[in-house]
Amino acid sequence: MRPDGPGLTEPAVGVRGLRHRFGAREALAGISFDVAQGELVALLGPNGSGKTTLFRILSTALLPTGGAAEVFGADVARQPGLARRRMGVVFQAPSLDRKLTAAENLRHQGRLYCLGGRDLEERIKAALERVGLAGRAGERVERLSGGLARRVELAKGMLHRPGLLLLDEPTTGLDPSARRGFWSYLDLVRRETGATAVVTTHLLDEAGRGDRIALLDEGRLVALGAPAALTAEIGGDVITVRTADPERLAGAVAARFGCPAAVVEGAVRIEVARGHDLVPRLVEAFPEAILGLTLGKPTLDDVFVHRTGRHLHAGDGGDGA
Repeated sequence: MRPDGPGLTEPAVGVRGLRHRFGAREALAGISFDVAQGELVALLGPNGSGKTTLFRILSTALLPTGGAAEVFGADVARQPGLARRRMGVVFQAPSLDRKLTAAENLRHQGRLYCLGGRDLEERIKAALERVGLAGRAGERVERLSGGLARRVELAKGMLHRPGLLLLDEPTTGLDPSARRGFWSYLDLVRRETGATAVVTTHLLDEAGRGDRIALLDEGRLVALGAPAALTAEIGGDVITVRTADPERLAGAVAARFGCPAAVVEGAVRIEVARGHDLVPRLVEAFPEAILGLTLGKPTLDDVFVHRTGRHLHAGDGGDGA
């Protein structure tokens, strides 16, 4: 079942040259991309990359200073009411009344959307069943675990049957088991409703669950594509070498073996096909210089390094914008 709404030919989300400034700082520097209907796109980036600012603009909580964003054709700045009716939002900060039951929280949410009577009660029942909480409908939220409470948030966001789900760091504070449970129910909701989802995250494994990843850095879109396609662009293996003089070793490796070697955060980084063949040759050629060495297949963090020259969480600790 797909949600009611516009035809399937237009994107669920359209972002065109979107910009936003906080004083002298440019949080978004003119990014553009589409999200197809039924797709899950993960916004991945370190703190300060712009993903939270983008989320706030898409959810109509913040006006952009340039460019435009649309949700099923509704401009989020000029038609915020129409855009809100077409989206469900799960914010990072909890939005449930802990003294109310799960069903009571959904009932209040439904009334905000002018729902009532038998229709609302049937929606509440179906929403809680979908996230595995039919038997906990009458239980106060304060008695639920963090993972179960986040499932109530998900049910709340889907109550008015939106075509788009926006989720901002939805598993923050959850243990690994609760995180996996939340994603399982999100996948179930999307399969049953056909909803599109845009999720912000700083966790590589969560981003890898998306159909595509939008990789953000310093307000710019530095990569966009399916997880496998992004890691495939590295073209082989990644060797990281710890050494006392990385600049010198990088130059020596490039001269000796004819392969590019870059210094990234104090270590020598080599992207090369058949890295396992190069490793013993490196150790034999520079036995005194190599303090430690790792070999691995490319990850999303390697894609970030490839595009920006630093690791995804290097210097993490900004304001989250």
